[in-house]
Amino acid sequence: MTTDKLKQRLQKPKTKKGARLLRAREPQAVEVLKKALFLFGHNTSQVIKDVLADLHKLKWQESVKYTRKNDDVKPFEAGGEASLEHFCKKTDCGLFAVGNHTKKRPHNLLLGRMYNYHLYDMVEFGVVGFKSLGSFGCARCQLGGKPSFLFVGDKFETVPVLKLVKNILLDFFRGRVVKQLNVMGLDRAVVVMAAADDKLAFVHCQINLKKSGTQVPQMELKEIGPRMHLEVRRFREAPADLSKEAHKRLETKKKEKNVDIDTLHNKVGRVYVPRQDVDSMALTKPKGVKRKQREDREQRMGKKTRKPSAHETE
Repeated sequence: MTTDKLKQRLQKPKTKKGARLLRAREPQAVEVLKKALFLFGHNTSQVIKDVLADLHKLKWQESVKYTRKNDDVKPFEAGGEASLEHFCKKTDCGLFAVGNHTKKRPHNLLLGRMYNYHLYDMVEFGVVGFKSLGSFGCARCQLGGKPSFLFVGDKFETVPVLKLVKNILLDFFRGRVVKQLNVMGLDRAVVVMAAADDKLAFVHCQINLKKSGTQVPQMELKEIGPRMHLEVRRFREAPADLSKEAHKRLETKKKEKNVDIDTLHNKVGRVYVPRQDVDSMALTKPKGVKRKQREDREQRMGKKTRKPSAHETE
């Protein structure tokens, strides 16, 4: 039996619960939560292990962490993404962070995204000057709080690589999508600064609200870690066909029949009117029409028309 037939056989649901689970794993129009998978590569340094541990704490209850090394996870090599896609599908994660260490690329951190459990895009960083959470002491953060991001530098809007980095970082730390958010829940801030040599400074701070004498409190930033400098090494953008499928918008509203939009963006509708018999309708008619109808009716009944008078014959 081939692999495709085996997948079709295994993915065919036999119960309603299995069908619901498969539908939940399909790409959704609105992603409420994206979980992240943290795992080690074929060789990992202690610095990268600490980086993944701190990032896993920032994504607490929204991530899965593997502690064993995985020799087959090599996303930038041909066929090296198969094992990564398998792990992401197994844990139902749309984001991943891979750490490895080589002589050519020391302290390597790889952040990326998945679409329909296929590798979408990713960026590789080199970690320099890392300072962990524990070195900054105790920090108080509310459960369920969401971090606010501050990107310093216009390169995040002009350089294509940094635009991709900004998009991935926002998607990675976005967390659960909510309709309403309490201001007190914004208790953390992540500052990402772009240097002249395209290196990035990643700083995680706590927001402290203090009295200011007005209704708007005074905000102060206190660094709580982790802190690190990131050097962009390699990156891979999303393929054209996969990007087109991922950006496809589903029509949530039903299309109205016989309704169009004209050139002035006005709503124009067409109304169906059945065929009507005007002759049988009780409408106001002129006297000439009534006389003609009366004469026709009298002829049909076999009656003669009235005789002319004496002065009319003369």
